[in-house]
Amino acid sequence: MAERDGCVPGDWVEAERVVLEPADRAAGLPEDTARQPLKMWVKGFACQSARIGEEVEVETMTGRLVRGTLTDVLPGYTHTFGRPPAELASVGRNLRVRVAAYREREGR
Repeated sequence: MAERDGCVPGDWVEAERVVLEPADRAAGLPEDTARQPLKMWVKGFACQSARIGEEVEVETMTGRLVRGTLTDVLPGYTHTFGRPPAELASVGRNLRVRVAAYREREGR
């Protein structure tokens, strides 16, 4: 699928919005953090046509309306919880073996 540089109403999009400017951030933040604006990214359905970099209103899955700068059209999810601990890799397999043994013992 080709990348798109804009959206039409109803497209799944991502918008960026500045929540707090550096001057409005809380005291006590590390200096490098305090110099940056606090931003949020929201995914939802575009309410009007817009091009990447333009302002767009987005309706979230919960029905909230948020205005921000269009950053992506048809965005995916790229977060990760990292690699699973080795101790957890075999939990599912081991549990199935234990449940099967229990059922056999109980005659189920």
